[in-house]
Amino acid sequence: MSKDILVAIAFFSANGHTEALAHAIARGARENGVTVTFVPVSEYEDTDWGTLEAADAIVFGTPTYMGGVAAPFKFFMDASATVWYKQGWINKIAGGFSVSGSMSGDRLNVFLQMATFAAQHGMIWVSLGMPPGNNYSFGSNDDLNRLGVYYGAAAQANMDEGPEVAPPQSDRDTAFAYGARIAKATRRWVEGGHNQPQQSKGKSPLH
Repeated sequence: MSKDILVAIAFFSANGHTEALAHAIARGARENGVTVTFVPVSEYEDTDWGTLEAADAIVFGTPTYMGGVAAPFKFFMDASATVWYKQGWINKIAGGFSVSGSMSGDRLNVFLQMATFAAQHGMIWVSLGMPPGNNYSFGSNDDLNRLGVYYGAAAQANMDEGPEVAPPQSDRDTAFAYGARIAKATRRWVEGGHNQPQQSKGKSPLH
């Protein structure tokens, strides 16, 4: 009998656009037979650390602000040092998503930041696994991966539109496909017995 797989989506969303992408990822993952839970992150006390510890995979999400992760998400990253000390997330599957107002917004820096964060925790990063769209004359903004990002699910949301409209459907469909990929990768990883934690003898980075 297959083990129940738990995917946690840990994200910060100021205006609802990043949350909309989180829900698209969740739908894709759930359609592939895994349980998905949302973990909004901000202040340390408000973050559900227990759910993150229990999850088989954690997908990180943040808006792109000034070419980097949003400040509340960075607070969450720094607060996870207590988890790092215990190696609480080692060998978990990881992934990431981000929304910016511009087509680029220097969003690559956000994905590099999240992937490095996952590597610090000893996690296994899952890329988008999708070729770029909208890079031919016959392409369009309706293409999957229209922004040509490889690290994870990327979206662009017009700053004068609410989350019921933006990001556009193509970005949500890309996120849906990413959720499916995360679910499949996590199941293979867990059922192969690779997600077992290991003991660390490191010293706490906290002062």
